[in-house]
This record gives sequence, C-alpha cells and structure tokens, in this order.
Amino acid sequence: MTKKTAKKTTTSKPTTRKAAPKRATKAKPTTKTTRANTAATAAKPKPKATAKAKTAKNATRANDAAKPTKPKRMSGLDLAAKVLAKAGEPLSAKAIAERAIAAGWKTTGKTPHATLYAAMIREIAKKGKEARFVKTDRGLFAVKK
Repeated sequence: MTKKTAKKTTTSKPTTRKAAPKRATKAKPTTKTTRANTAATAAKPKPKATAKAKTAKNATRANDAAKPTKPKRMSGLDLAAKVLAKAGEPLSAKAIAERAIAAGWKTTGKTPHATLYAAMIREIAKKGKEARFVKTDRGLFAVKK
C-alpha cells in the first residue's frame, strides 16, 4: 500500500511594507589629524601684532595712497545732467543720449536712450525735489536750476 502524503498548504501572510530607510546627510569626514589640528589651533594663543608689522601695514597704505589713480568715469546720469546744463533747454532722452555718447559715455546696450530715460525717471521718483532732472513735457527733460 502506498502511502499518500498530504501536501501541506501554507497560507501566505499579507506582506507589510517596510519603511524606507532614512537618508543620511553627508557628514564631513572626521579624521584624527583634523581633530588634532582643531584642538591644537584652539589651544594656541594668537600672537600679538608687533610694532614693526603695524608700521609695515601703514607703509603699504601710504604707498597705495601715493599711486596715481585713474580718473573715475562719469556715469550716464552725470553726463546727462552736464549735457542738459550746457544745452539750456529741455531735450528728449534720445538727444541727450546722443550728446552724452559724443561727450564720452561708453555703453554697450542697443538702446542707450531708453536706459537713460529710465534712469532719469527713477532718479526723479526716488529723490523727488532733490533730483537733478525735471520732466517738462512728455519725453522732455531739463536740468533743475
């Protein structure tokens, strides 16, 4: 007689999801040398500046002051004020820009008159009565007297 072995049926358990492991932040590598250097640096008192070092610093500052400096380039607004004062009448932003470029204003933009117009409007809005410019008519500016 042959014996039949009954196969055991196993019931599968419902799977539970494991929480994703937390990502570790990158920490600075700590080595013995780093710790030793940090401890040694913290323990050492900083040397005081000597009188000789102070005079050397002062000497370099004096040398820097003695060097000839380049004349500061005038800004577009400064040149615009100069152009308007010379003209004596209200001008458009385009005419002011053309005269300022002829006077030495260097700009790389495609529309320097728009840049100048915006800058003059900003100055009028920001400074109010202390502004160098006055808007006399639509698109015309004059220098404040």
